[in-house]
Amino acid sequence: MEREQLERLLGGGDDTSAAALAALRADASYVVWDGMTSPKALATVYGRRLRHTLRKGIETSGLAQAVRRLDLYSRPVRLGQIRTADGSWIFMLFLDADGSTLLACTGVRRSQPGSARPDTC
Repeated sequence: MEREQLERLLGGGDDTSAAALAALRADASYVVWDGMTSPKALATVYGRRLRHTLRKGIETSGLAQAVRRLDLYSRPVRLGQIRTADGSWIFMLFLDADGSTLLACTGVRRSQPGSARPDTC
C-alpha cells in the first residue's frame, strides 16, 4: 500500500487515527501485510491485550474501541502497522479485505523505544 493511500485512510478518523497519521507524516515506518484474518479472533487477542495493558498501566489509544469494532465486524480483516520514527508508539491498523476502509486503529506506547516488542504481549 502506498503511503499516500494510507494517509487518506487515516485522515477522517478519531484521535488514535490522527496520531497514527501524524506519525506517518513524520517519517514513521509502516507495513500492510498480505493475507487476512478473522475479526473475531483479533477481537479475542486484542481483548486480552486490553486487559493486560489495563493491569500493567501501559498507555494505549483506541484499544477498547478497536476490540468493539472487531467484535462486530463479520468479514476478513487485513492488518497494518505504523511504528513512530522514535519507536515510542506502535499503531495497529485493521482494514477491510481490499484495504479500502480503515475499520479500527489502536496504539500502544512502548516502554523502551529500542525494544523489539510493544508492551502488549
